Amino acid sequence: MLHDRREFLGQLVLGALPLSLAPALALAEPSAQPDMKWDLSWTDRIKGKYRAVFDVPEIDQGYGVWRASLWEQQYQQVLGVKPADLSSVLVLRHNGIALAMQQPFWDKHALGKANDVKHPLTQQATDRNPVLLTSSRNEVPAELDEVALDRFIKRGGIVLACNLALDDMVGKIAAREGGAVPALRQEAVASFVPGVILQPSGVFAALRAQDAGCKYLRAS
Repeated sequence: MLHDRREFLGQLVLGALPLSLAPALALAEPSAQPDMKWDLSWTDRIKGKYRAVFDVPEIDQGYGVWRASLWEQQYQQVLGVKPADLSSVLVLRHNGIALAMQQPFWDKHALGKANDVKHPLTQQATDRNPVLLTSSRNEVPAELDEVALDRFIKRGGIVLACNLALDDMVGKIAAREGGAVPALRQEAVASFVPGVILQPSGVFAALRAQDAGCKYLRAS
């Protein structure tokens, strides 16, 4: 929690506090460089009548990610909505940031054990990223393949990752394993599932999606 508070206060020092208050928080460490460039072009991909943003702050066995795909399927099946009229945005923040990582990163840093992750169907402890399970490895039935995060992205789903949560995860890994935080952060970003887009924070991402017309749902 101390790490979270220091990051939050650091962000305030960067841009939201009056200058007169900044010295009181001089020890806070900012998480993001003020000149860092962010990809906001994803908002141009939000089109169609039906738009939703799914807020995923917890791993929750991957259910938060699954819900984004199930919403699409149900709107198509029940309401007859065409895929082109649906736009889905996923925001992976807080503990949910681990879902943005490919399996080798999970294996190397034991994210399953560190986060007490359970298999979404068997409820048994697992070292697998629950949103990357596949029937090709006999991990889930074939009918659940399409709810995987990589399939969601390939269908045009937008996946946004929280920079603050990323730094928090990297800090915890560094505390457990040692190693330089900058190098671990670089490794983590390189380990994102292809298509995941880093944003200043999960709060920023969720609100920006709503600016683009998405309805908000807390999904985990």
